[in-house]
Amino acid sequence: MQLLDQTDRRILLALSTAAKRTASAVATTLGLGRNTVQTRITRLENEVLDSLDRRIPAKSLGYGLLSFVELHVDQRHLEDIAAKLEQIPEVLEAHGLTGSADILVRVAAKDAEELFRVHGQLLHIEGVNRADSALSMAELVPYRTTRLLEHSLADGAPRKQTA
Repeated sequence: MQLLDQTDRRILLALSTAAKRTASAVATTLGLGRNTVQTRITRLENEVLDSLDRRIPAKSLGYGLLSFVELHVDQRHLEDIAAKLEQIPEVLEAHGLTGSADILVRVAAKDAEELFRVHGQLLHIEGVNRADSALSMAELVPYRTTRLLEHSLADGAPRKQTA
């Protein structure tokens, strides 16, 4: 994936504050040509932006219990474990880690009983040696990139020289 330039970042920041803005409105706000903005938005949608899937809260589907499960695995089975994780609908995402655990799995469940069942599924995957779960009690900082966009734009701004 290529790094986003300042114009791409400005467009994304403008869209993050009002996602339903038209390309013309963004172009006017940023002082850019409408065709330039439309072309970049299309490229960003195709190459950079996550799918709608990422924006649907599991809670809105009735899966209000969120758990983070650390898996300790036999590294020889890592590829097969990842494939098995993809088959479990309640697995929202999984990341390979450094440290004591090997994989961090984000799991959504309707209730504790369902989480217990999913936890059992994880433990039954060949190559998984142990699973440690932690329930999410509250989302303290929701997933966001707007602040990162603002920060990256400020970093790319010309620096004022001090005398």
